[in-house]
Amino acid sequence: MIDPEVIVIGGGPAGIAAAIEVAGCGYAVEVVEQRDSLGGAIHRQPIKGVAPISQASGPKARWRALSDDFASARIPVRYRSIFLGVDADGLVLFENRLACSVERLQAKAVIVATGAVEKVLPRPGWHMAKVSTAGGLQVMMKETGRAPKGRVLLAGNGPLLIAVTAQMARLGNPPVAIVEAGDPLGRTGAGFSMLGHMSLVREAFGYLRTIYLRGIPWMRASQLTAIERDDTSLIAVVRRANGREQRIPVDRIGLHDGIRPNDFALPNEKATSVAGPVILRAGDCRESLGAFAAEADGRRAGRAVAEILSGGHERADLGCVKIERARRAQEVLSTLFAPVGGACPISSLPADTILCRCEGKTVGDLRSLCERADRLTGREIKHNGRFAMGLCQGRFCAANTAALMAEIWPQAPAPVAEDLTGRRWPIRPVSIAALTGARATSTEHE
Repeated sequence: MIDPEVIVIGGGPAGIAAAIEVAGCGYAVEVVEQRDSLGGAIHRQPIKGVAPISQASGPKARWRALSDDFASARIPVRYRSIFLGVDADGLVLFENRLACSVERLQAKAVIVATGAVEKVLPRPGWHMAKVSTAGGLQVMMKETGRAPKGRVLLAGNGPLLIAVTAQMARLGNPPVAIVEAGDPLGRTGAGFSMLGHMSLVREAFGYLRTIYLRGIPWMRASQLTAIERDDTSLIAVVRRANGREQRIPVDRIGLHDGIRPNDFALPNEKATSVAGPVILRAGDCRESLGAFAAEADGRRAGRAVAEILSGGHERADLGCVKIERARRAQEVLSTLFAPVGGACPISSLPADTILCRCEGKTVGDLRSLCERADRLTGREIKHNGRFAMGLCQGRFCAANTAALMAEIWPQAPAPVAEDLTGRRWPIRPVSIAALTGARATSTEHE
């Protein structure tokens, strides 16, 4: 088998658009995708035999056009393959879960398009069973065509909560309420600024219309302060805008506090083929700006790689108009949905609040480590306290751990998640079976 010239990691809008551009420039390209189908989280495809759920017309049309272009380009895809990293020899490593083996490819360029992940801030009880992310509930609906069962409450911050609520309502089980930390209806200035981004306004209006017609409570300027459990239910403890506390019995809670780039342990960008492949990032893993910008940024990255491989230089202006427009839209949305009174500091949480779910480590455990006379580094916090040492290796807790360290040490340089996790491959855990069955797909470089 001949190795491709360019490898694209991720089959979402950015990865698909990048692959189309590379193929159009005459280079052999392959896509490495961890799932059984393309689309990423935003265009997640239903499982076999399930009809797609209703979507807004704009995203639906964009996906149809993009997938048609990809099909016409006849680009090979390696499904069920997990990107592990780029080793010291410049080989791209991935776990082929169909063949249960670790495989490697030699390529001239790698475009990493691994998308975004949800941010979830810790709260007392957030680690309990039946508490998940709102985005996780959305993905489940897209795959199964069914809304989650029982009484569901969505809480946190950001426009995704509105979209998930509308989708649940259209599938027959609207949430009992949305608990939103911001107050977008109270920020008229930012609201008027959104009129410059009418495609987003139309999509949001469709969601809000569904919420209004179904009578779903939208508790703005409110905080989910804790999650408790009684004999039969979860109890969502909500602090309303007027300071009053409300306790809501539910069966399931979906949390969402924004999104961030899915850049955990990714290799650094490198716009030269000296000592290994060119490496560029594309889409939300480079900057979280939404699906429309992700597709534009994928095309930018694809054209940039083609320019570099042909002997030119990466051009900063490729696709910059659409990306800059999306950046301005996200800035307006951030203002519109900014938590009223600011986000609650992690340092205000009770000491027994779980911070690292894998290892069961709490806010109090981290405070004890940070109060030592000999101030510990992020790596020492990890090794001494087992923060970011569990199965996820800090993928979910490192950012919150670093944020609490910064609140405890306000005079010191602010720690970042990478201080705990480091940067190394494999990016994801690898099964022993795959490691022991490691084989090369090509013997040319052995």
